[in-house]
Amino acid sequence: MKRNWEGLVLRAFGGRDFRLTVLEHTVVNDHYLRIRVDGGGLLRACDIHPTMWLRLWFDNDGKAHQRAYTLVDPDPATGQFSLEFAMHDGCAARWVRTARPGDVIEATLQGTGFTMPDPAPTHLYLVGDAASVPALNSLFDTAPQTPATVWLEYQHDGEKDLPLRARPHHAVTWVPRRDGGQHLVDTVCGALSTAAPDALYWACVEARSTRAIAKHLRKGLGLDKRRVVTLGYWNAS
Repeated sequence: MKRNWEGLVLRAFGGRDFRLTVLEHTVVNDHYLRIRVDGGGLLRACDIHPTMWLRLWFDNDGKAHQRAYTLVDPDPATGQFSLEFAMHDGCAARWVRTARPGDVIEATLQGTGFTMPDPAPTHLYLVGDAASVPALNSLFDTAPQTPATVWLEYQHDGEKDLPLRARPHHAVTWVPRRDGGQHLVDTVCGALSTAAPDALYWACVEARSTRAIAKHLRKGLGLDKRRVVTLGYWNAS
């Protein structure tokens, strides 16, 4: 499959290409699938960090289309990791529904990066949804003893059964998606009325909601940018 202009730009900015091979295919529930892959040397070539993600290349009616996915449980000893897919219409969902051991897919690593603040945060404020559950889980595993307040937006009741690795001292609130995501924005911003300068604030949901929450954190609360991590994981149509 010939890459589009995005592939050329990613390579120009240091993107590294790998070929992943499917090893296992698991149905988590009606809205979530997981595959285990051999990383084609990715884990030997690159440093591993929490929330680490890569771009997969799918065939979209003859055109190259890339989507980003978080590495789940990367194992440098075997070179394997998992990828989890929230099921929505599109070429990525079509591909993973039929992916079986031995299938291959092209991937590019470019743009990922995360470092836990130093000194370590005293609290985690996390905003996510079905697409960002794998990244949230990596944060829970990285700082398992750190108290956390978590808001998770959901579109289907089945999403509340996703494999979330929250600990007993993590307060999780599920927020239904309403008004194009504005309900989540209002809920989060209303709860975060004062700044906790020693905390980590992390919000990775739909792009418009992410921007609104980021604006509130940085301008409304005046938080140091080193304590705020935001990234729009997807765009509402």
